[in-house]
Amino acid sequence: MVTGHDVELVAVTKRYGATLAVDQISLRVARASYCCLLGPSGCGKTSILRMIAGHEPVSEGDILIGNKNVTDFPPVKRGTAMMFQSYALFPHLSCLDNVAFSLKMRGVAKAERRVRALEFLALVRMEAFAERLPSQLSGGQQQRVALARSLITKPRVLLLDEPLSALDPFLRGRMREELKKLQRDLAISFIHVTHSQEEAMALADLMVVMEDGHIRQAGAPRQVFERPKSPFVARFIGGHNVLSGEHGPIAVRADRCRLAKATNGEPHLSGRVAAVEYQGSLVRVVLETDHGEGATALVADNTFYASPVGPGDPATLVWSADDAHDLTDV
Repeated sequence: MVTGHDVELVAVTKRYGATLAVDQISLRVARASYCCLLGPSGCGKTSILRMIAGHEPVSEGDILIGNKNVTDFPPVKRGTAMMFQSYALFPHLSCLDNVAFSLKMRGVAKAERRVRALEFLALVRMEAFAERLPSQLSGGQQQRVALARSLITKPRVLLLDEPLSALDPFLRGRMREELKKLQRDLAISFIHVTHSQEEAMALADLMVVMEDGHIRQAGAPRQVFERPKSPFVARFIGGHNVLSGEHGPIAVRADRCRLAKATNGEPHLSGRVAAVEYQGSLVRVVLETDHGEGATALVADNTFYASPVGPGDPATLVWSADDAHDLTDV
């Protein structure tokens, strides 16, 4: 059984002049796990990644990798590798030479680095493209080469900065599957920065939701989705209605709401349909009350079309009291 932590942040703060980008963040990433840092632009997630890599100095606090304090270590001494959003491949070098480059800088003999580079190209199924230039590759192929180049140094932790953002939706889904499989097979920790809730929930063992330089919630994706702590988390991860309750705001999942008449004192919200969106197996129905409060129901398509509604129609959203929970951090 894998135990311990690959990365630990202890009260880490990052300032850029008078701007506070990260405010006393503490976080543990378990050994050989997939961690996603999730949040809107400017929340501090990329600053954290760059501090772990050693590309940005820490203003306050400590960074531990494998129980070793590396706060003042240069990047090459940390046991990490970083895959950048732009992939940053050398345009004049072949795929093989791109992957072998870091070994060349370490003085590894040409024959040995060629063999190892081919091994890592094979790992990402790119060995047939070894002699091509980056300009002769698709975006997904370039990403695989960049991944092989990052992994050839055999890092303890791989750091990924929005690695899927440049890909089309179909390829993004395929690459998610490949990243997760690779992380499991190599049994090393991946720390992955993203602004995509779908991406984080699909990949992460540990999902860390950030806002304004703080961690608002961290946990397994299902735990965070089922029990968001605050209105911000509920709204940012999506799929939830944040409603005013008797004792404060509550959250209820949109897929647990239905269009029906309230009976037996069921919790409900009445208003008029503001929008209807067909999403294949589901139909998204947006309701707006006379007081301006909005809520959404995700309804199975066959259920919706058995009794459809349209914009302007009166409607009531009903849910079970067991499906709503208080938001404790307001």
